[in-house]
Amino acid sequence: MKKLMFLLLASVLLLSACSSGGGSASSGSDASAKEITIWAWDKNFNIAALELAKEKYMKSHPDVKINLVENAQADIVQKLNTGLNSGTTKGLPNVVLIEDYRSQNFLQAYPDSFVDMSDKIKASDFADYKAGPTSYEGKQYGIPFDSGVTGLFVRTDYLKQAGYTPEDLQNITWDQYIEIGKKVKAATGKDMLTQDPNDLGLIRAMIQSAGSWYLKEDGTTPNIANNAALKKALETYKAMYDANIVKANSDWSQFLAAFNSGDVASVPTGNWITPSIKAEASQSGKWAAVPIPVLSDVPNSVHASNIGGSSWYVMNVDGKDTAADFMASTFGSDKDLYQEMLDKVGVLSTFKAASEGSAYDKADEFFSGQKIYADFAKWTTEVPKVNYGLHTYAIEDIMTVELQNYLNGSKDVDTMMNDVQTQAEAQLK
Repeated sequence: MKKLMFLLLASVLLLSACSSGGGSASSGSDASAKEITIWAWDKNFNIAALELAKEKYMKSHPDVKINLVENAQADIVQKLNTGLNSGTTKGLPNVVLIEDYRSQNFLQAYPDSFVDMSDKIKASDFADYKAGPTSYEGKQYGIPFDSGVTGLFVRTDYLKQAGYTPEDLQNITWDQYIEIGKKVKAATGKDMLTQDPNDLGLIRAMIQSAGSWYLKEDGTTPNIANNAALKKALETYKAMYDANIVKANSDWSQFLAAFNSGDVASVPTGNWITPSIKAEASQSGKWAAVPIPVLSDVPNSVHASNIGGSSWYVMNVDGKDTAADFMASTFGSDKDLYQEMLDKVGVLSTFKAASEGSAYDKADEFFSGQKIYADFAKWTTEVPKVNYGLHTYAIEDIMTVELQNYLNGSKDVDTMMNDVQTQAEAQLK
């Protein structure tokens, strides 16, 4: 019945296109389709990057019309699920941006809905850790985009008051970070960092730095109980609160306000926060970025990790050939475009060939002349590869509740982890 409905729909679309004088193509080829639509979120970042790619592509393809549509990320997820579950491609875009934590949910549930890009881009051209989220069963579906590589942004003036320099924070452990935070607060009255206890991004960064995740390597089996890296991350997270160096926040605006107002001495998060830190011009010359700390007593933990990041996916709908060519010609291969995106938008890509150049080599006066993007590019190559799998957010929904029980002392860490494991196994059967 679904196949019959698809054939009927295709016939209607073909007749409609012909009656209007437009060109359309069968499901096997759409070389004549010259209009594509792309969905993404964040006007100042993802959409801005698309605008640069569109402008460059259309110089050599003036007959192509490219529609850029901004939606909130949550709305994109909902619309994709609704459309794909309906069994019809009506209303779906030609290209969609999907967060790396969510991509396997779509690829494994609807592999035929996305175009295999294996013969159009080389996965090896991008950061190794991007391969897991963007491929499925040996096929490369995603065009890896931005890096969520983490760094530790620090206020150099606050550190100085406590007797430290940025060099003192190179290659430290999180336990050492906490001790420094205590001294910074004693000297300045400022908390070391701000956190929303309902946002587990920092815990994600800690465990990925050790090559570990909430799921086992199969991407489906919960890996909570007896996960040594996760246990140390949770203990470290609680130690930050117990040391009284955390300024609580409850949403994005409060998060930004905490460092823009000067209330915290450091921001451990993804490089994408750089434009927001620089938004407070009065703090120019007072910031530096150093590698994130490692987990103490976890042998595999390194000074590099990831928070967030997303990739592009071409959908198997009319216009797919044009869409695939656009993506392969721009985000899939153009290092000069990536230089421009970094310079104008602040996009730190995972395209290896674009990891150096004039935009990366530029000294940033806001960071006292530090070549901050060159540092982030280096750390990107060191991020451990993990399988985010299918259930990152489902497990975090459980863990967020149980984390409060651990932070307030009503459960110890092992009990908390065992309870999360039990609930996750029951829910994700």
